[in-house]
Amino acid sequence: MKYQVIYSKRKTVSLSVKGSELIVRAPIGTAKTYIESLIKKHTDWIENAIARQKKKSSLFEGLTEADVNRLKREARLYFSDKLKVYSAIMGLKYNRFSITSAKTRFGSCSSKGNICFSYRLMLYPERAREYVVVHELAHLVHMNHSKSFYDLISKYLPDYKERKRLLK
Repeated sequence: MKYQVIYSKRKTVSLSVKGSELIVRAPIGTAKTYIESLIKKHTDWIENAIARQKKKSSLFEGLTEADVNRLKREARLYFSDKLKVYSAIMGLKYNRFSITSAKTRFGSCSSKGNICFSYRLMLYPERAREYVVVHELAHLVHMNHSKSFYDLISKYLPDYKERKRLLK
């Protein structure tokens, strides 16, 4: 299996998939034999991750510029409405929101309370989109993915795990 190794000042080795490429991030000086054994140990996970990436990218293939512009307009209206609804329900205030063309993340929340959503989310079921809205709003309280963060999400979306799976 082909892979790229990025050495840096870190303490652990991580594996990630971007497109159909495996990226290994490792501490400086990590032995190649250790990296290869780790890849071998996690082959099933790597193959599943690559398959998920291919499935995701096929969802976006063939979109014309007109399709993208339409999806961005729909996203602006949809997320504006959902943010109003869920921020009121959760008793939270965000600063502003925007629509992006992000390919690798569905949403983000900055420490200043700015929330972004990828227009690509419009190609997913509504239950998945609502999960991302609540997920990003929860970051206004917890800027991490701790147990408390997911407890907050589950307070408003008890079925959040099922909704999250729709994004894979």
